[in-house]
This record gives sequence, C-alpha cells and structure tokens, in this order.
Amino acid sequence: MELEAEERPRHTASAMKLPRLVLLRPRNADNLGAVARAMKNFGLSDWVVVSPNPRLLEAPGLHRLAVKSDDVVSSVRRVDSLAEAVADCAWIVGATGRLAPGRRRLTPRELASEASSLGEASWALVFGDERHGLVNEDLGQCHALSFIPSSEAQPSLNLAQAVVVYAYELASASRSVNAPGPTLADDAQLRQVRTSMELGLVVSGFLRTESDDRHAVADLMASLHRARLTKAEATLWTAAFRVMAKRVR
Repeated sequence: MELEAEERPRHTASAMKLPRLVLLRPRNADNLGAVARAMKNFGLSDWVVVSPNPRLLEAPGLHRLAVKSDDVVSSVRRVDSLAEAVADCAWIVGATGRLAPGRRRLTPRELASEASSLGEASWALVFGDERHGLVNEDLGQCHALSFIPSSEAQPSLNLAQAVVVYAYELASASRSVNAPGPTLADDAQLRQVRTSMELGLVVSGFLRTESDDRHAVADLMASLHRARLTKAEATLWTAAFRVMAKRVR
C-alpha cells in the first residue's frame, strides 16, 4: 500500500508535481487537440481553458489531432477567468516572449529546476492566445515569467510546440529525487495577503490612496512570491497587516 505523503521517507525518489496548463482565450480547437497529444506524450493531465466561448470544447478539431489522447481531452475544464483557473495554485508562471521590467524570465530548464522545490504544491503554467499571447493584465497575475530561447528570425512557437518544450523539461526534472517540503500558500491566500497589505499600509500612512502607490504593493508582493510562502506564513502575514490596520485606526 502506498504511503501517505507525510509518511514517505524523506529521501526516496518522488516525482515532482507537474503543472496545470492554463490556456487563455484559445482561438483554434485544432491547437487544443495538439496540446492534448503533447500532454499525453509527457504525462501531463491537468489543464484548464479560460474562454468566453462555451462551445469551444465541442469543436471536432479538438479530437482530430488528439491522437490516443481522448482521456486528456475529456479532462479539460473551461472557466471564465484566470483567477478562477489558478485559485488553488501556489506558483503561477506565465509563458511569454515579452520583456517585463524588473521581472526575471526563466528558460524551460530553469523553470523545471525551480519547480522541483515545490514538492506536492499545485502550480500553473499559463499560455496566452495564439495571436497576442499574454497581455499586461495576465502578466500582472503571474508570480514568474518564462520564455523559450528561439531565433530572432522567428521567435514565436506554435502553442502545442511550446507545450512540448516545457513538458519535456518538466518530465525530465520530475524524475529527480526530491524531499517533501511544507505546504505552500495558494493564489487565493496570496490575494488575501495583498488585500490586507494594501489596507494596513494605507491606514498606517505608508501609502496614499492614489493608484500610483499600488505599484509599491506589487513590488512588495513580488518579493513574497519569490519567497514562496507556506500556508502558515501567508496566514501570519495576513493577520499582521490586519492587526496593523486596526491599531492605527
């Protein structure tokens, strides 16, 4: 019988948890079918489509290119927002070729190396639509960014091709030995930290209420994202800022 997570020996080979693929506003069902096949090739099974089109997952192209991957196709979920797709994720990585000031971008291999420290925590790898990729609002919800080094003559990859590159590196890294760590805070908890941080810093006078000051909150949260807070730490940060707000009042 398989041991429960807390009973596993700390130095046995344990597969790194592979990410949830989140596809934002996809336009082509054929691409989704090709993504399903790529996922099947490398053992990924968790994926979510963020789309306003409820009939997208009924298009025939979804099955035409998903060779021997019907089980993956049948598991896909559609939601209405990125926040809904990643609410239970401790780490959210946006795949983009765009440069974002002050944001480090990881190659797929670097991403796989960092993800190996997440243990059993759920995390998401987010892809934008085939035409425009990730927009500023999408990037703002990601904790980290990643890109595939490619030729300047043709820097963009087809969606399914990009998934293959990431899936290969992640599957390779998942075979390494990892010791289980503490449970990390998910995105919903991190949003609570941000809300309480904004309240505490405004009430204390550190921030004014103008929108420009929100950039300071984003920078502070970026440091917490890099720290990968545990659930207990996120709860403590939230409580600390709430108490700060109450005492100042």
